[in-house]
Amino acid sequence: QVQLVESGGGLVQPGGSLRLSCAASGSIFSIYTMGWYRQGPGKQRELVAIITSSNYRIYADSVKGRFTISRDNAKNTVYLQMNSLKPEDTADYFCKAVLKVSGMMASSDYWGQGTQVTVSS
Repeated sequence: QVQLVESGGGLVQPGGSLRLSCAASGSIFSIYTMGWYRQGPGKQRELVAIITSSNYRIYADSVKGRFTISRDNAKNTVYLQMNSLKPEDTADYFCKAVLKVSGMMASSDYWGQGTQVTVSS
């Protein structure tokens, strides 16, 4: 009914950049918060950044000043621009959207399948 599809992951050297994209599709009435989470090897999933429908942004301390989250409401897409990447940024990155499906009363959380980011020389 609703799909979130991430793209843009890959292998990059320390100090490099990547841009992740996540497009939501399906019977969407409204999207509220969109965000990125990551799960490194042997670690729990953690918040990276979120952006509300009014473009209020929250970042994890570990990525402040290096990562930028943005969204294109016309395309139901959220982006994560990652600069000055470090080996510790290596993780699977997951997109999450809080949205309301057409015909439903309440909003729900939807997750993408994840995209791998590896930072290594």
